[in-house]
Amino acid sequence: MKHMIQRLILHILDWFYKFFKSYLPRQTFNYAACGGANTAFDIFLYFICYNFILQKQVVHLGFVAISAHIAAFVFVFPVTFSTGFLLSKYITFTDSNLRGRVQLFRYGITVMGAIFLNYFLLKLFVEVAGLYPTFSKILTTIVVVAYSYVCQKYFTFKIKIHESQAE
Repeated sequence: MKHMIQRLILHILDWFYKFFKSYLPRQTFNYAACGGANTAFDIFLYFICYNFILQKQVVHLGFVAISAHIAAFVFVFPVTFSTGFLLSKYITFTDSNLRGRVQLFRYGITVMGAIFLNYFLLKLFVEVAGLYPTFSKILTTIVVVAYSYVCQKYFTFKIKIHESQAE
């Protein structure tokens, strides 16, 4: 099943890539397409969670109260973490020769940085600047995507050069 889904996604990306071939390397295109799809999925889930599940209400956990815009982020995160990792590993950065668990650990580290950026920027945009939460999430996402691409390409899914290859 995994290979069938992987082939389907790659086939779809192949069809669209022909329009961008002159402008982008294949890996960058795949990252943009997969990241864009995962980001759209993230924003869609965030919107549904914030507006309809949480109904814009503060979440009271007894020992702490979490604002709806932060709670929506927390609830949506595990889903888009998983889809983002799988798309990165099996569609975008397939040449990485690091072990899967190393990739997952590094992906987690990279995502922790992204969480910090998300939290800080959402607080800034919503609570300081007074912007609408979904619009704030879109602005935050632009910054986080740039950070994530650099980290994933050069850290999480890098290609490890073996000593015998370095000579």
